[in-house]
Amino acid sequence: MKIAFVGKGGSGKTTLSSLFIRHLAANEAHVVAVDADINQHLGAALGLDDQEAAALPAMGAHLPLIKDYLRGSNPRIASAATMIKTTPPGDGSRILRVREDNPVYDACARTVALDDGDVRLMATGPFTESDLGVACYHSKVGAVELCLNHLVDGPDEYVVVDMTAGSDSFASGMFTRFDMTFLVAEPTRKGVSVYRQYKEYARDYGIALRVVGNKVQSQDDLEFLREETGDDLLVTVGQSDWVRSMEKGRPAPFELLEADNRMALQALQDAAEDSYELRDWGRYTRQMVHFHLKNAESWGNEKTGVDLAAQVDPAFVLHEHLTETAAQPA
Repeated sequence: MKIAFVGKGGSGKTTLSSLFIRHLAANEAHVVAVDADINQHLGAALGLDDQEAAALPAMGAHLPLIKDYLRGSNPRIASAATMIKTTPPGDGSRILRVREDNPVYDACARTVALDDGDVRLMATGPFTESDLGVACYHSKVGAVELCLNHLVDGPDEYVVVDMTAGSDSFASGMFTRFDMTFLVAEPTRKGVSVYRQYKEYARDYGIALRVVGNKVQSQDDLEFLREETGDDLLVTVGQSDWVRSMEKGRPAPFELLEADNRMALQALQDAAEDSYELRDWGRYTRQMVHFHLKNAESWGNEKTGVDLAAQVDPAFVLHEHLTETAAQPA
């Protein structure tokens, strides 16, 4: 399953995504966690100290390696330099899998030991002072989108992405790359405004969207979220002493997380697993191609100097049972 956590800044999406990652690891799932937020805090939320979090390799800094590896022997892609963030795979492309070892994970992922298991953690890299005025953050998350386009996952395998705040992910097609999107909303007008944006933008793309109410302290908070989000409201989470201790750098064992919050995390996993039966690899591939053609026409062809529409392999469908020989012919 590919899972996104989204929400406005300060909604608690990084905290909830880190709790969900810990929950999955405790349930013996195989997890690749990705920090795609402009503010890189997922590593710290998973227990890394400041030095360890700062030492995480930036995916954006390894984009040439990522492109060269994923291109493989695909004859439709003349060089890694002609790949853009939306380039889809085709015959000859290399496909990423959650459990394997490969040069992309070697360069960009680090193993994080949690109480109940290990997860792989990847990060886009922070938006630095040198980027100001010369780059946009979408150039950073392009490496994540490219990897998601080339990744297949199966049962008990999860890719959990902590997305950038607000509705910025709609500046590319990355919002269509997920089996389930959990939108974290506080019981305030600002808290539900991002939900409305997501609901509107995602309407035409079949996006599975569920709301997680956070910082819910009263029945009135709950009723407010129910009125504003309706049946999309999946579960609510209240204040947590465990989270407060973790944020102070003194986390207790994860098994001591409050029972209500453990049940809420299980509800998220159940909802994700329910959506697994609905995954449509054909639609997933068509959406990938759709956004690639849009990006090619709007800026990609001019930037690369080639017709990027020619990169599309019309007979190729990304799917769970894709074999090595089908993806990478000799």
